[in-house]
Amino acid sequence: MKLKLLIIFLLSISLAQSKAQQKTETENIVLITLDGFRWQEVFNGADSSFMKQQERLKDPKLKEKYWRDDLTERRKVLLPFVWSTIATQGQIYGNRTLNSKVNVTNNQLFSYPGYNEILTGSADNERIYSNDKIYNPNTNVLEFINKLPGYKGKVAAFSSWDVFPYIINDKRSGVYVSTNVAEVKGNNLNESEKMMNKLILNLPNPLGDVRLDAFTFYYGMEYMKKNKPKVMYFAFDETDDFAHDGEYAAYLNSANYTDKFLSELWTYLQSDPQYKNRTTIIITSDHGRGDNTEDWKHHGQKIAVADQIWLAIMGPDTAPNGEAKTEQQLYQCQIAPTIASLLGLEFDGIKKKGAPLSTAK
Repeated sequence: MKLKLLIIFLLSISLAQSKAQQKTETENIVLITLDGFRWQEVFNGADSSFMKQQERLKDPKLKEKYWRDDLTERRKVLLPFVWSTIATQGQIYGNRTLNSKVNVTNNQLFSYPGYNEILTGSADNERIYSNDKIYNPNTNVLEFINKLPGYKGKVAAFSSWDVFPYIINDKRSGVYVSTNVAEVKGNNLNESEKMMNKLILNLPNPLGDVRLDAFTFYYGMEYMKKNKPKVMYFAFDETDDFAHDGEYAAYLNSANYTDKFLSELWTYLQSDPQYKNRTTIIITSDHGRGDNTEDWKHHGQKIAVADQIWLAIMGPDTAPNGEAKTEQQLYQCQIAPTIASLLGLEFDGIKKKGAPLSTAK
């Protein structure tokens, strides 16, 4: 089995290298992450055993909203855009019941190391081993692209978690990073931004110093419309926060309206001349979490299965293969080189990077 996986991996490298030499149709990339959102809900929908207490104490209509006896319908009612659009026009990996596996390669199994791996294409267990606000010493793919002719100032990130300026190292990289529970500044704010500036300081926020995902998304959308970045990153956080608090109802609700954000984003991308049929979106998570009613609240080294994640991709260079149903192994470290490869670039800013994914039509 190990020999078979090695052969598949080497073939994927060969195919990816061949593809990197070809002209791609992708001119823009949008990366989206849902912090700590499990593959189990992506592919199976809501878990009835997790919902029982939540339904009784938190949301009496939880089962009505998200439970369907049929698995296909159950996952679709939770993530309608993912299963109606990406499943028909793109590719989705990580359903371990079908032996499609996506894993992190870092050994920390929490956020900063996961985002470092996503963005740099490599784990760094020796230097990235906490969530502390320490500027990342590693060059990331956003920084690499931002420093290329034609891309400078055309790369941006909008995050709910305020550690992202350090993960992306905005001081060194020059990448614009928007975060924090604070007003967006600027001399040409539109009416939507002005209204959000009023709301963000006055609406109750159960997450404290973590910006609500709705603000991250809509601030980011206004930025896209005005500045037309070629590479955009949305980093959502609520799924992880609610999971740590054991709030399964809020966890599901957050995932559901994040799916609505994705639908709204895709509708906009397909309506704008710069983005229409020239944009690839990549959606994933920084880590997994436990697989029972207690451990699902947690991740990290004590939760072995927290290395299990998922990945979705859709765009002009991606075949509409839908859900992967054959045995395969993908890794989180492949995302950064895939972003570069889709733009016809080769990201070599780090050592031991993963091979780009081969998603060609």
